[in-house]
Amino acid sequence: MSWLTEYVRPKIRGLLKREVPDNLWTNCESCEQMILTKDLRKALNVCPHCGHHMRATVPERLEWTFDNGEYTRIELPKVPVDPLSFRDRKRYTDRLKDERAKSHLEESMAVAHGQIGGHNAVVAVMAFEFIAGTMGAALGEAFLAAARLAILQQSPLIVFTASGGARMQEGMISLMQMPRTTVAVQMLKEAGLPYFVVLTNPTTGGVSASFAMLGDVQIAEPNALIGFAGQRVIEDTVREKLPEGFQRAEYLLEHGMLDMVVKRGDLRDVLGRLTAQLNYRHIAPRAA
Repeated sequence: MSWLTEYVRPKIRGLLKREVPDNLWTNCESCEQMILTKDLRKALNVCPHCGHHMRATVPERLEWTFDNGEYTRIELPKVPVDPLSFRDRKRYTDRLKDERAKSHLEESMAVAHGQIGGHNAVVAVMAFEFIAGTMGAALGEAFLAAARLAILQQSPLIVFTASGGARMQEGMISLMQMPRTTVAVQMLKEAGLPYFVVLTNPTTGGVSASFAMLGDVQIAEPNALIGFAGQRVIEDTVREKLPEGFQRAEYLLEHGMLDMVVKRGDLRDVLGRLTAQLNYRHIAPRAA
């Protein structure tokens, strides 16, 4: 009797009370089905039930894009911090410090170079996990650095966009990044180098009104939200009900704003083919 009460019963209770790790399962934002997190990662954060493309972090994007997940990140130029001494619910400097600790990123864009399909490429990835991928002076400098690196290496530039728009804490300085990034795109065109844009969910505001819509080839992930102002703002302005699927990737493809909508699992192959076709003068020799 003592063996049952002192050993077996506590073991059973321990099994029943064992907590399930918080990160074991993930709920799909679209269909709300539960997915094993390890299975979701294998599927590149695409829901196996409904095909919804969930957001991806900067390291994930870079790993999925470059051959064998191998790439080299570059150090980006520094910019003045908090030029307007801005404060809302907290100081802008404190917000930046918190975001850097949480995301392990310095800013809302990272730049790396490597090979895609055996061809050299420079890739810039916007980080929605850093203040919603908002565009400030640091992003403008990062984009310029990416364009200059592409020109130096005679490689195409590929940009993955994900943004809530301009960064209000930097005011007019944020808006100035729209023409600055447009100039960077023009530098690529003058150098005769391809510029590819992959629009992911969401791409809005000043980003969609500048470098996100200037690609030689415009690609989007399925059902990505792409636009300048929100649907409700537009409806209130024009006083009309907007069509079903307005501002979604498939609608924009149908109306000539995009060249293709590509599933995440096919993106690397598509980018590799485009790089080979449009950058044939600068193809890197394949390793033996």
